Amino acid sequence: MLLLQDITYIHPNKDALFTGIDLIVNKHCKAALIGNNGAGKSTLLQLLAGNLSPSSGLVKASSRPWYVPQILGQFNNCTVARALQIDGKLTALHQILAGEVSSENMALLDDDWGIEERCTEAFAYWQLDGVDLQQAMGSLSGGQKTKVMLAGIRIHRPEIVLLDEPSNHLDMAGRALLYQYLQTTNHTLLVVSHDRTLLNLLDTVFELSKRGITTYGGNYDFYAAQKAIATEALNNDVRNREKELRKARDTERAAMERQQKLDARGKKKQEKAGVPTIMMNTLRNKAERSTAQMRGVHAEKVGDIAQKLSELRRELPGTDKMKMDLDNSALHRGKVLVNANSVNIGYGDNLLWRDGIDFKITSGARMAIKGPNGSGKTSLIRLVLGQLLPLAGKLDKATFTSVYIDQDYSLINQLLTVYGQAQQFNTGALQEHDIKIRLNRFLFTADDWDKSCNALSGGEKMRLMLCCLAIGNQAPDMMILDEPTNNLDMQNVEILTNAINQYRGTLLVVSHDEWFLKEIGVEEEIVVGG
Repeated sequence: MLLLQDITYIHPNKDALFTGIDLIVNKHCKAALIGNNGAGKSTLLQLLAGNLSPSSGLVKASSRPWYVPQILGQFNNCTVARALQIDGKLTALHQILAGEVSSENMALLDDDWGIEERCTEAFAYWQLDGVDLQQAMGSLSGGQKTKVMLAGIRIHRPEIVLLDEPSNHLDMAGRALLYQYLQTTNHTLLVVSHDRTLLNLLDTVFELSKRGITTYGGNYDFYAAQKAIATEALNNDVRNREKELRKARDTERAAMERQQKLDARGKKKQEKAGVPTIMMNTLRNKAERSTAQMRGVHAEKVGDIAQKLSELRRELPGTDKMKMDLDNSALHRGKVLVNANSVNIGYGDNLLWRDGIDFKITSGARMAIKGPNGSGKTSLIRLVLGQLLPLAGKLDKATFTSVYIDQDYSLINQLLTVYGQAQQFNTGALQEHDIKIRLNRFLFTADDWDKSCNALSGGEKMRLMLCCLAIGNQAPDMMILDEPTNNLDMQNVEILTNAINQYRGTLLVVSHDEWFLKEIGVEEEIVVGG
């Protein structure tokens, strides 16, 4: 069991990440922890893993969890055995087998004579062929590092497992193994992920937000359905408040017009009756005070409704606020943009693929590039963009415009501010306030405009990139996305999905996320490898 009770965590810079957090994960529960970027999901996992201490509150685990972090670069200078926290035990085993049967070695081994056999079994399950325990973690690919840490589950046999974005760097085969583990294990699980296929294998969803943690007793699809109902209710509240505000303003206007007519009529009567000037002034002042009081009452009511409406609108999901408004590609649908026959690339006489690849990309197509990690998917993108020339086969290309959005959003200049980056795409000479309106539409408020692009999260960079494309207005003929959902939270995955579905040009995507590919309407694929 895992327990968080009244947890507060304050950053070293004194900013509070969250306060008063309560969470119970019961034995054998398989739960997802979701929330927007910056909500503190990874920090919560680290608190439960014992890697961080709360500023206040109680953290309790019934046994020591095995924790697989999202970022693994800190292990680059370690051996695989060290990253798995078994180097001392392996050294003790080998020394004992060599005759050094010391009390220290026996204590380190702790009767775990099958440690090497479990390592072999775990590496075989996670298909870590050729990976050695004494190998440096820095020599492994991102997917291999993740699978090494996942292998630690079979090696250590914990009761509790904490996983932070475990599918991020895994290819299709790796994800299939992860899904199989999640379906068959009886471990207590808490998983941070944006992978919809993975999230639907879990039986509970914990949503972390500024209000704390809300529990949903079902998988992600159940959670999404409940949120959709709540969002529709919220939209109804917004519409009702908008009607109420219009009605209150109409009432205010009608009341003021009626009062002005009454005041004018009263003044005429007083003038006809020959009321003395001093009395006229007294009556006029009284009328003005009455009018001002009435205006104040109506203004207060209108202001109260407007404030409540503003608060409701702030609660709307980001996806309900954003529109891409891109012009369509100028190319007619079906035009052949790239035609490849038995193409291959490489260096010298070493070809990357065993057999040449045939593919055709037509205007308006939605295609996925698929293949195992290291199979040359990014190289194929460079071939399509003309950055590489084939060493074998024939490649014909038409003239077309394109934008390539890689995992690091390299099109964004890290030295610029958010507003400065947006201006780089302002080819239509929009005024400053127009640029800021568009930034607001993509959830960048006035507090963000002077923020350095270098300080943005992956989700923020993705939204800024989409905003820049919207500011440029003319859509590229081809949009190429390389693992676009890596490191995005669920809200930003949904924002990206909606934005892509508004795009009418040619789409080429590298992704291992089958749910995402289905949602954006991918119907064709180019398979590389072999």
